[in-house]
Amino acid sequence: MAIVVQKYGGSSVANAEKIRNIARRVSESYKKGNKVVVVVSAMGDTTDDLIELANKINPNPEPREMDLLLSTGEIVSSTLLAMALHAAGFRAVALSGPQAGISTDSSFSRARITGIEPRRIIKELDKGNIVIVAGFQGLTVENDIATLGRGGSDTTAVALAASLKAKICEIYTDVEGVYTADPRVVPEARKLDEIGYEEMLEMATSGARVMHHRSVELGQVYNMPILVASSMVDKPGTIIHGGENMEARNKVRGIAHDMDVAKITITGVPDRPGIAAAIFMPLAKAGISVDTIVQNASANNITDLTFTIIKNDVTKAMQIIKPVAKEINAKKCLSDSKLGKVSIIGTGMQNTPGYAAKMFQTLSTQSINIQLITTSEIRITCIIAEDKVKEAVKALHKAFELDKA
Repeated sequence: MAIVVQKYGGSSVANAEKIRNIARRVSESYKKGNKVVVVVSAMGDTTDDLIELANKINPNPEPREMDLLLSTGEIVSSTLLAMALHAAGFRAVALSGPQAGISTDSSFSRARITGIEPRRIIKELDKGNIVIVAGFQGLTVENDIATLGRGGSDTTAVALAASLKAKICEIYTDVEGVYTADPRVVPEARKLDEIGYEEMLEMATSGARVMHHRSVELGQVYNMPILVASSMVDKPGTIIHGGENMEARNKVRGIAHDMDVAKITITGVPDRPGIAAAIFMPLAKAGISVDTIVQNASANNITDLTFTIIKNDVTKAMQIIKPVAKEINAKKCLSDSKLGKVSIIGTGMQNTPGYAAKMFQTLSTQSINIQLITTSEIRITCIIAEDKVKEAVKALHKAFELDKA
């Protein structure tokens, strides 16, 4: 009997009716002869509601207590789904992350899975149970509950699938699969039947919200096929895998965008060894992730340095950077939070000229100014004004003819 791991997001288990619908879908897979493990997120907006409640009690809650609080959302949905399966006549057991054998580091609110010991899951599967696991959580070496941060339930599901040597990891959400662009921005966006890990990873890190990049990374490392499909309708989704690209004729596979971009520029930076470390080490210690970094060519051993971060980190980052800038005798610090980024992605772009030029020309035709550019072998990203991002996505999708199969 094959093991199948399914994951259902918060919108899929938002109320009693939807939970009963998920129980039906899970039982159908079970009746096909599969051993089924299900990972669930918290119901609807539960996590946001708990954060709001906590902030009313204490605007600066302790990370340990906050993680313990937030982990309860997934406990609720996992137990309710088990109850729905019981009511439908199926054997099921709900497990917390720790009960399922998931271990994490101690980075509260953004913990990483350090290991999985799935003996309890295997034991329950051998009894004929459908196993429901609360996503987004694990246990530290100090026996504290830690949450995995954004996309944590996806990460839980792929990690469990890898440790159980499952046939596939199925991610069910409120969209029908991976599209060539956000269909809410580009109605002509086309659902992809399949996409490679590398392309999906670039799309996820560039703003596509359908999958979190950590879960795609795990899938790639363990060569675990991932299906992304809708929990609302019975339609084929998108398979993320490591096989040959079925649509290599179009070198660009997708357009991703992200509105959560801000930049900080430090002017008049002395150009000498150790300066970059002095700037970025304090940010790293504060848990601030830096994306794009651009340094101008030095003139008279003085340069300007610009980097991007998420918007919510701007205030904290400026509080850190201003004293550092003063200490290294930089001129001043500037920030801009009204930015976004747009990316074209596709493995077919490797070693093929013309894609950057076409992207830049398309943006120029729309009178969209490019502030920063960053690239990888299969991605070109432009940082632009946030009020131009959607216009850019539409124009690029049309320019690269992504609406055509």
